[in-house]
Amino acid sequence: MKFSRYFLVVLLIGAVFFHLTGAFASPRIDPKEATTRLESGKAVLIDVREPGEWADGVVTGALLLPLSDLRGPRTLWTPALETHKDKELIIYCRSGNRSGIALKILEAEGFKGVNAGAFSTWKKSGAPVKTP
Repeated sequence: MKFSRYFLVVLLIGAVFFHLTGAFASPRIDPKEATTRLESGKAVLIDVREPGEWADGVVTGALLLPLSDLRGPRTLWTPALETHKDKELIIYCRSGNRSGIALKILEAEGFKGVNAGAFSTWKKSGAPVKTP
């Protein structure tokens, strides 16, 4: 019984450590590095926030492809992925969580990409922002 408790405590501590250190998180990229990759023409920027969130602004040049569409009918995602199938996908959202989810889905389908984190980070970096 003591072993079981000890094992559970160690397992819980390990899970918390991995969560806090981002060991299971998608690779992240900052706006400066993302811009360099985008300017090379070998990458495409994708905003996976929902349409109601875009009123706060979007990074200029980003494709507006909500996570709900990726998980659902893919009305917007299918043509975008066909057009950019050979490019690295640089994905952002409000906080970086949904972009990580989208990236995991897309990586499982063979696409390559990185998590560009939060829209607010892009805005603070001075990246050009527009209202759609």
